[in-house]
Amino acid sequence: MLNSYKDRIQEVDELKKEIDQHRPFSKDLVNNLQEYYRIGFVYTSNAIEGNSLTESETKIVIEDGLTIGGKSIRDHNEALGHNDAYTLLEELASNKYITESDILQLHRLFYIRIDESKAGKYRREQVFISGTDYLPPKYSDVPKLMKEFVDSMSYLKKSLHPIHYAARLHKEIATIHPFSDGNGRTSRLVMNLALLQVGYPIAIIAPVLRDDYISAIRLANKDTVEPFYNFISNIEYESARDYIRLLKHYNEK
Repeated sequence: MLNSYKDRIQEVDELKKEIDQHRPFSKDLVNNLQEYYRIGFVYTSNAIEGNSLTESETKIVIEDGLTIGGKSIRDHNEALGHNDAYTLLEELASNKYITESDILQLHRLFYIRIDESKAGKYRREQVFISGTDYLPPKYSDVPKLMKEFVDSMSYLKKSLHPIHYAARLHKEIATIHPFSDGNGRTSRLVMNLALLQVGYPIAIIAPVLRDDYISAIRLANKDTVEPFYNFISNIEYESARDYIRLLKHYNEK
């Protein structure tokens, strides 16, 4: 990825201007876009964490309520829970700010089918992240760290470009690692909520980029943030290009 995140952000802003020229969207277009991104986001976010459902299988589970032979109950529950969290994401997109309650509720909806006792609740044990020597904060520090983080969000939103701000939210949640499980998915939900609230497309991270993504997060955990911001800005650039492709395809119909 040769472009710095600041260069990419400028390019995304140009693409966003092109997207905005198509507004206001018809109700039919909005519905089509919402369902396209719902399935794509749920599938990719789960796949990054090892969920074995394909994109078409994810669509069947969510839209048809069917089970896929040979796939685990957890894989199905992750798809259904992530779908519920995505519905809340769309509802919260009209708000101006993100609250601590929003973060907890997004995690709760995703995780409640997996472990109700831990859904939407900060962890009560020390956790370790496989493949890295980064050690997340002690569980006793998590509530304080999350409060400080949420309290800083208003300033960050005013001082950073929206894409930089969204990536920063992702980075902070991943670094604090506030939940016993589901931190990656929650951080991606919150990042995309921040993008949607200011009219940017959802950033979908393809599973094929998992290794690059994880490597960038691991560096960001240790405050080497440039590679992570570069990664997210490039993902948002590709997402904006895809968004324009969908708009043009719809209008040609």
